Amino acid sequence: MAQLMRTSNPALNDDVFRGERAAFGEAMTVQGTVNKTGVLLLCVIATAAWTWNRFLNDPMSATPLIGLGAIGGLIFAFVTIFKRSWAPVTAPVYALLEGLVLGGISVLINLRYPGIAMQAVALTFGTLLALLIAYRSGMIRVTDKFRLGVVAATGGIALFYLLTMIMGFFGVGFGSIFGSGLIGIGFSVIVVIVAALNLVLDFDFIESGARAGAPKYMEWYSAFGLMVTLIWLYMEILRLLAKLRSRD
Repeated sequence: MAQLMRTSNPALNDDVFRGERAAFGEAMTVQGTVNKTGVLLLCVIATAAWTWNRFLNDPMSATPLIGLGAIGGLIFAFVTIFKRSWAPVTAPVYALLEGLVLGGISVLINLRYPGIAMQAVALTFGTLLALLIAYRSGMIRVTDKFRLGVVAATGGIALFYLLTMIMGFFGVGFGSIFGSGLIGIGFSVIVVIVAALNLVLDFDFIESGARAGAPKYMEWYSAFGLMVTLIWLYMEILRLLAKLRSRD
């Protein structure tokens, strides 16, 4: 069972469904998870739109919302991961807080590159739909090698980001990686691909949870895990588009 449920998503790891069993009539379903994911998306969109409009009207008062959303979102993410049964409450709060971050960052970049935010949204949902169709049709099969490759690549990216943060405190930067040159664009393309492939692992993980008879609240938890990947994918696509637009 554990081998079937490996994923690089920190919210959807090997041990999530271990020992989780639902009482009769209370098991999670794939459709239920889809519905919960829709609710979380609405939460993100609501606060993102509110932050966007607030920033345009009063940039100074809206800027702290990005920090509030980032810190609060991280806290509620960890709470959700360690207290999965609280997910029906903590997952929507996480989504609302992340919406503050996405709205603030998106409007800042969109002011510099008009239209870029909607392009990133369209590409994110287009990628989600395309991979879902490919997964459901069997075009992409989640094998052990596939899981291992995606997990290893995701872990490498996470370690690199952590290293850049640590080195940044000592004044050491990675301009070529985060710049708009060919190396920077190539790096962003790779990260976007890895983030997208994590969606496939999430789809497989959710189906495995439904087959395992996980309790109903795991629909919220699984939707939360999928949102973590979607938000990461959107941010990486936004970063890639910004690099490409800066070369115009």
